Formats: sequence, C-alpha cells, structure tokens
Amino acid sequence: MSPAPLLVVLGPTATGKSDLGIAVAERLGGEVVNADAMQLYRGMDVGTAKVPADRRRVPHHQLDVLDVTQEATLAGYQAAARADVDAIRARGGVPVLVGGSGLYLRAVTDDLVIPPTDADVRARLEAEAARVGTAALHARLARLDPAAATAILPTNTRRVVRALEVVELTGRPYSATMPDRTFRGPTLQLGLRLPREDLDARVDARVERMWATGILDETARLLAAGLREGRTAPRAIGYAQAVAQLDGSLEQREAIEDTQRATRRLVRRQESWFRPDPRTRWLPADAPDLLDRALAVIDESGMMGA
Repeated sequence: MSPAPLLVVLGPTATGKSDLGIAVAERLGGEVVNADAMQLYRGMDVGTAKVPADRRRVPHHQLDVLDVTQEATLAGYQAAARADVDAIRARGGVPVLVGGSGLYLRAVTDDLVIPPTDADVRARLEAEAARVGTAALHARLARLDPAAATAILPTNTRRVVRALEVVELTGRPYSATMPDRTFRGPTLQLGLRLPREDLDARVDARVERMWATGILDETARLLAAGLREGRTAPRAIGYAQAVAQLDGSLEQREAIEDTQRATRRLVRRQESWFRPDPRTRWLPADAPDLLDRALAVIDESGMMGA
C-alpha cells in the first residue's frame, strides 16, 4: 500500500487553520505537524493563538520544541518536521501539516535545499547593518539579487542579512535557492481565505483577545526565561509590543494598535506568498460546512484511497 499523502492546511493568520487541521486529522486518523515558526517556542501561547493542550484531540508535533533563547532555523525545522511526517506514515497515520509560515511549509512539501550558513559572515553583516542601516544593505542586495530584494522588505534586517550571507557564501543569488513548485511526494494542499475586510476584522479582534487573555503576564514570564537573549522569538508580533508596554515605551492602546497594524501587514505578505501557488485548493474560511468541503476535496483527489 502506498504511504498516506501529506495533507496541508495553509493560509493567512486568523483564518482558522488550526481548527480545520485538527478536525481533518481527527476524521482521517491523522496527526498534526505545526508549520508556524513562532509556535515552535515553549511558553509563547497567547500571542501565537496556540491550541491549548486540553483541546488537542489528535497528536501534535513541532509545538513547544524550543526555548525562547534558542534560534528557530529553517534547516533544523525541515529535518525535524520531515522526520515527523515519516514517523506518522510509519505508524499508519495521515500527516497533516498546518501553518502560515510559507517557507517552513515549503521546506517540508518541496525539494528545498537549505543554503549554508557562516556565523562569522552573518555577524559581520549584522554589525554593518547596525552601523550603516539596513536600507544600505538592502540597496546592495538589490544590485546583487534584484529578485530577492523585491521579495524582502528593506526594514527586515534578518532576511536582508541572510540573503547577503547566501550570496557571499555560494556566489549565487539568494533567490536561486528557492524551490520550484514541485511536491516531493503525494501532497494535497488546502488553503483558507477570506475577503480582506473580514480578515482584518478577525485580526483586530484576535489582538484584542490577546491582551484580554494575558499576553502581558505571559510576556513577563518569557522575559524572566530569557526572551531578550533570543534571536527570533523577541521579534514575534505581539510580544515585541508587549515588551515595549512592559518597558514603558508604549501605552496599552498603542501596543494593541501597533500589533494590529503589524499583523495586518503580515497577512498581506502571507497572501502574496500563497496566492501564486496553483497547487492550492482554496476554501472559504467562513463557510459553515468548511470541514465537509475540505473532506469532499480530499475525497475527490483520490489520494486517500491510493
């Protein structure tokens, strides 16, 4: 018998991917593999809308696997998540990959070869960015790799530095390391979407709930656990603003509104990332019969009977 296909549930923040992923896995005898980079971190629950343990009716993987002082790396995630997918299949289950981090998703689904890293090169580029500004490094990237510069915001120091690091180490454009849209194996990709105004309303309500349900207390605990020492966790949307509020540089309403704006910008980037992929079967996230629609697409694909 052929191994179970990889089922993917993707989409922008606040479209309800986690709930659908759990429901599909429950129906099909599956297990969920998380593909949200910030949900890798222990203790980052409220700000990432992580499904609480008591609501997980199916096994979950790649949740709570890193301390906030550790760096989340694409290479590390790729190896661990692919191993989870293989192990689920070996147990006779259906792997269900769920998340909104586009590159993390494709690291599992596609033939993505992770470019090398060099701590010294990265440190030198980071120091240069601190000295002359990220915009100057982005301008250099635009000369060396226009496609990568177009895809990376001029203010995103981490990604600009990474792109220049890859160019320096490989002599090839960073954009050339991106995979083509070819699945590694049998895969069915479901996407959730909403009209822009409805999604923005969900985002705003979600951020309000974060503050109402304890993100400040959670952030205080994470600070005590060394949040400031981390490379990736402190940049998470919501936590950066909560830290600023706790430090006194933002009032609560300012922190909430800044988080809402940042999340809406994230949603736009996620939409731009996911939209061009012709392999995705899109479903309306607000459909009352969403699970039935998803199961119908899975049934029509014929993959589960392979």
